[in-house]
Amino acid sequence: MRYLIALLISVLLIACNSNDQKSETAKKQALGSVKYGGVLRYNETEFFKSLFPHNITEVVGHRITNQIYEGLVRLNPADLTPEPCLASSWQVSEDALSYTFKLRTDVRFHDDDCFPSGKGRLLKASDFLWCLQRVCEPSASNQGYSFFKNIIAGANEHYEALEAGKAAPPVSGISSPDDSTIIIRLQQPSADLLYRLALPFMAVFPKEAWDKYGEKMASHTVGTGPFTLRKVLPDEAVVLARNKNYWGIDALGNRLPYLDGVKLSFLREEKTEMLEFRQGNLELKYRLPFDQISEILDEQGNLKGEYSKFQLQTIQELALQYYGFLLTDPIFRDKRVRQAFNLAIDRKKLVDFTVKGEGSPAIHGVVPFGFSGYDNTAVKGYDFDPEKARKLLAEAGYPNGKGFPSISLEINSGGGRNEKVAEAIQSMLRDNLSMNVEINQVIFAQHTENIETAKTSFWRLGWQADYPDPNNFLNLFYGKIVPKDPKARAYMNSFRYVNPKYDELFEKALATTDAAERMKLYLQLDQMVTDDAPLLLIYYNLNRRLLQPWVRNLPANGMEYRMFREVWFDK
Repeated sequence: MRYLIALLISVLLIACNSNDQKSETAKKQALGSVKYGGVLRYNETEFFKSLFPHNITEVVGHRITNQIYEGLVRLNPADLTPEPCLASSWQVSEDALSYTFKLRTDVRFHDDDCFPSGKGRLLKASDFLWCLQRVCEPSASNQGYSFFKNIIAGANEHYEALEAGKAAPPVSGISSPDDSTIIIRLQQPSADLLYRLALPFMAVFPKEAWDKYGEKMASHTVGTGPFTLRKVLPDEAVVLARNKNYWGIDALGNRLPYLDGVKLSFLREEKTEMLEFRQGNLELKYRLPFDQISEILDEQGNLKGEYSKFQLQTIQELALQYYGFLLTDPIFRDKRVRQAFNLAIDRKKLVDFTVKGEGSPAIHGVVPFGFSGYDNTAVKGYDFDPEKARKLLAEAGYPNGKGFPSISLEINSGGGRNEKVAEAIQSMLRDNLSMNVEINQVIFAQHTENIETAKTSFWRLGWQADYPDPNNFLNLFYGKIVPKDPKARAYMNSFRYVNPKYDELFEKALATTDAAERMKLYLQLDQMVTDDAPLLLIYYNLNRRLLQPWVRNLPANGMEYRMFREVWFDK
C-alpha cells in the first residue's frame, strides 16, 4: 500500500508539473524514426545520499545527477569514450600540459528562484572557473577534494597551504581568459584528465544556487542537463521532468530529450522490483535476482518463457565486490590476518551457488576484467586454500582461531543480494577459520558515513568504475590522500592503506603517457595491493539487465553509466 500511494503521488506530480511539456511533445513530430513522449521508470533498492555534484559518492546519486548536471565533457554511453558536452571542442598543447576548452554559447541553467527573474541565465566560463576552484576546497559536502592533487598546476601548493592552516592561493592551473574559454594547465601529463573531467565532481552549477541553498543542494538542483528535478519524496520516489530549454539537438535537428520525464522508485526487495518490471510498471531491471536466474535464463544464457518478450543486455561490468578492512584497527593491522581471510573464501562456490553466475571469482587482483589493454590474468590473487589460511592465522597469534575476537561485518541491503553473499562468507569464515562474524545491516547513507569516518572495521562495498581506466580502482589505495587524523573522513582510501612504494609507483604511472607502459605499471600496482590485502576480494560483476520491448537507444556499458537524453519509446 505504501508503494502504491507513492506511485500515485509521483504520477500525479508528473501530470501536474509537466502538462505543458507533455502537450508540447505530443504535438511534435520528430524527424526520422524517433518519437517524443513517455516517462522512463526504473527502481533503486537504496535511496540516494546526495544530488550535490561535489558530494556524489554512490551510484544512485550518480545516475540521477547525470540527467541534471553536465560538465565540459561527458562519456559516450555506448563505448565510454570522452566526448564534447558543454565544451564544444578542446585543444591539447604539444607538450600535453595545457588543455583549452571552448564553451558552447547557447547553454542556460535551469529556471530557478536563485536567479532574480526566476529564469535560468546563460552559462559563462566564470561558472566553471568558480566550480572547479571550489572542488579544491575542504568541506563536508565535497568528496572530490583530492581529485586535482598531483595533476593540475598549482593544486599541490593550494592543498599544502590548506593543510598547514594558511590562506590558500587559487589553483593557478585553472584560468578563464574570456567568457567562452577555460584553460587547464597540468603539473605533468595526465592520461586520464578527460575522464576525470566527466565525473559529477566537475559538473557546473551557478554560484547563485550555492549562495541561496548551500547544503540544501543535496536535494535542490540547478544544472544545465536535459532533465530538471521536479520532486523528491524521501525513500519513495524521485521525479524528473523534461527541460524544455535544453540546448541539445540530435543529428536530424530534433530537440532533446525525447522523453517527457523520468520516475525513480525505491523498492527495497529485488523480487518486488522484478514483479513490477514483469507487469510493465518499470522500463528497466538492472541485475537479475539470484533466486530467479534459472527461471529467467536457460543454460545458454538466453531468455526463456514469458521473459523472452523482453530485451536482455549482457556485458562485462567494470565493477568489483569486496569487503574492506580498516588498517588502523589492531585486529586488521596484521597483513597475515587479512591474507588468511582471503585464502579462506571459496569464490568459485560463491559465484556458482550464491551469485548464480552474475559474476566471476575475483582471483586476479583489484582491477576487474574489461579494460582494454589490461591483462588481469598476469595478477596472482588468492586461491581457496584453508590450510594455508589457518597457518597464517596461527603465525599471527590465533591458532585455530583461538583468541580472535568476535567481529562485525557491516553491510547494506542491496535488495537482498548482499545478505545472501554475507551469509555465505560468514559460513566459510566460521568453517575454515573458526571465526565468529556477526552481520550488521544498516541503510546505505549511514553505511557510507560509517566507512568514511572509520566507525566500522570490516565492511561490504562494491566499486563500480567512475571512468574506464584501471587507475580508477588503483586510486583507492593512494596513501597520500589518507588524512592524518585516524577519525577524519577518508572517502577514496577508506582502508587507510599507506605504502610509500605504492604511492611512488602510482604517481609514475599517472605521468606515463605511453599506454602500454602505463598498463605494465598498473599491473605492478595491482599485484602490490593484492599481496598487501587491505580488502577481501569477492567477485567481479557481470552486467545483465532487462528492458521493456518498447525502449530504444539505452545501450549497456561496463559502468552502468546511464544517459537518458536520447532514449525514446517505440509505442
